Amino acid sequence: MGENASFWEGLIYAHPTCTSWKQEAEGSIYHLASILFVVGFMGGSGFFGLLYVFSLLGLGFLCSSVWAWLDVCAADIFSWNFILFVICFVQFIYVTYQVRSVSFDREFQELYSALFQPLGISLTVYRKIVLCCDAEVVTLEKEHCYAMQGKTPIDKLSLLVSGRIRVTVDGEFLHYIFPLQFLDSPEWDSLRPTEEGIFQVTLTAETDCRYVAWRRKKLYLLFAKHRFISRLFSILIGSDIAEKLYALNDRVHVGKGFRYDIRLPNFYHVSLPETPPVQPSHHLQRGSPRRKPAGVTNCS
Repeated sequence: MGENASFWEGLIYAHPTCTSWKQEAEGSIYHLASILFVVGFMGGSGFFGLLYVFSLLGLGFLCSSVWAWLDVCAADIFSWNFILFVICFVQFIYVTYQVRSVSFDREFQELYSALFQPLGISLTVYRKIVLCCDAEVVTLEKEHCYAMQGKTPIDKLSLLVSGRIRVTVDGEFLHYIFPLQFLDSPEWDSLRPTEEGIFQVTLTAETDCRYVAWRRKKLYLLFAKHRFISRLFSILIGSDIAEKLYALNDRVHVGKGFRYDIRLPNFYHVSLPETPPVQPSHHLQRGSPRRKPAGVTNCS
């Protein structure tokens, strides 16, 4: 204990305390450097936040170097501040290069602005998603089929960029797929990574369409490496399936002017006690809202 006490006492009292303080303030360059440090540390995250931080901190260290060279005349203070300025300058150049290197085609840039940027997805994460689909947008001509009922295997996940897709089962219309919606989200959600399946609906282009497609195996490899991207797609696919369920719900009724509501099945049972209860969950396949519930007729 005595040795430790002497060590700390020597560390604290090794230098004499200040008996008198300087009356005059430091020059304007020193205060400018301090202001730049304060403002620089208010930067945010992401590429542009890093550019903001490194630019202001670099200017602050440069002002401190000038102050040490002209006012203090201390080589060690000047050296350290100049080294820190050089580090900030190199980091600024590196981040600028990364920002310029993350560039996409017009359709991918519009897709990012409309779907991924509002969710706070960074450009680096989005670049991994784009590279997974080989940065390719596929064209589907009018009246051509994306998938055929009972024939097309489920081996990819596609997102419609432009156009409109018509979904039918046994020749009967179910719903449309619009831009920024997945073409095969129910099929994707109905299968586990090790399972295989085929489409139970037919998807036909009503107009000239363009879509982005991720191969199933390649996308699962991306999910295994980046759990954040896996959770992101899980949210997007779940929201897309919910929209398709509500689209089907708006087209069906149960007779006597009552419309079936998937959100309030109990209300439907009370309103029509003489009608046998409808249990959509037993008639729908797992994760597939594209199957028409039994005992339900179309509005048309």
